[in-house]
Order: sequence, then structure tokens, then C-alpha cells
Amino acid sequence: MGEIKKLRVRLTFPQELIKEPVLFRMAKKYDVMPNIRRARITDSFGEMILELEGVEENLQQGIDSLREQGVVVELIQGDVIE
Repeated sequence: MGEIKKLRVRLTFPQELIKEPVLFRMAKKYDVMPNIRRARITDSFGEMILELEGVEENLQQGIDSLREQGVVVELIQGDVIE
């Protein structure tokens, strides 16, 4: 198992995913621990700033899965997973 890393990310959810548990599913499937730092959710828009903690490979897979579902994932503070 690799070294535990932390990433700070901004997630922007399309309207159709706002009520879906995409973050929970990603966390459970890829063994990534999310720590929500800020969230702004309306009926038509969702945005979260969070820290994700886990093994680098799991973080990458989790981020990729969010993007595949239509969530925009932006890294904050010069973090390095692409």
C-alpha cells in the first residue's frame, strides 16, 4: 500500500447529479476519505470545496470516476494529480 496523500479540490456538480450520492459512492468504492470544507447547493447548482485523503492511486481513480459522471474536478493549491 502506498503513502497517504491529501488533496484539496473543488467539485462542481451538474444539475442532474445534485441529488445523487456521487461523493459517498466514490469514497466507499475507492477508499477515499472526503472532508467537506465548504458547500453551496441549490436546486440547479452544486459546488463543494473538500479535502480528499487516501492512497494516491485511489485518489486518482476516485477523481476519474467523478469526472466520468460529469462532475468538474479542479485541484486547489498546486496539487498534482491530473
